[in-house]
Amino acid sequence: MIEYLNHIDTVWFLAVNNGLENSFFNMICPFLREPKMWIPLYLILVYVWYKQFGTKAFLLLAIAGVLVGVADQFSANLIKNTFERLRPCNQPLLKDQVHLLVNCGKGFSFISAHATNHFALAIYVIVLMGNKFKFLYYAAPLWAASIAFSQVYVGVHYPFDVICGAIVGSILGFLFGKVTYHKLLKLA
Repeated sequence: MIEYLNHIDTVWFLAVNNGLENSFFNMICPFLREPKMWIPLYLILVYVWYKQFGTKAFLLLAIAGVLVGVADQFSANLIKNTFERLRPCNQPLLKDQVHLLVNCGKGFSFISAHATNHFALAIYVIVLMGNKFKFLYYAAPLWAASIAFSQVYVGVHYPFDVICGAIVGSILGFLFGKVTYHKLLKLA
C-alpha cells in the first residue's frame, strides 16, 4: 500500500513539477514561498487586528507567533524526523527528472512545514475574523494553497507532503483560533 501511495504521489508530483511548467509559474512560484514577500500582507493583518480589537491585537499577534512556532516545530522536527522521507529533488531515482527552481535543501520532505505553517495561520485568521470579513473564507485558504502548490512546483515537496501539511496546519489553526476567540475575544 505504501509503495502504491508513493507511486501516485510521484506521478502527481511530476504532473505538477514537469507537466505544468511554464514561464509565469517559473517566475512567481519561487517568490510565493518566500516569507519576506508576505510582509506587506502581515502588516495589513496587524493593522486590521488593531483597528478591530485595539491593544488585544498585540496578544493576537503573539498567539499567532506561538501557533506558527508550534506548527513549524511539529512539522519540521517531529514529523519530518520521524518519517525521514527524501525530498523529490534528493530522491536518487527521481532527481534527474525534477524541474528544480530553488535550493533543494538537505532536510526531509514529509510534511511540508511551509504548508503546515501557512494553513495554520490562514485558519487562525478565519476563526478570528471570518464572521466579520467573509472573503477570508476563500482568500486565506487560497493564499496558503498558493504557497503549498509552489512547494511542489519548485521541486522540493510531493503533493502528499503539502496536503498532509495543510491538514495538520488547519487543525492547529482551528484549535488555536477557537481557544483564542473564546478566551480572549468573545469576552470583549
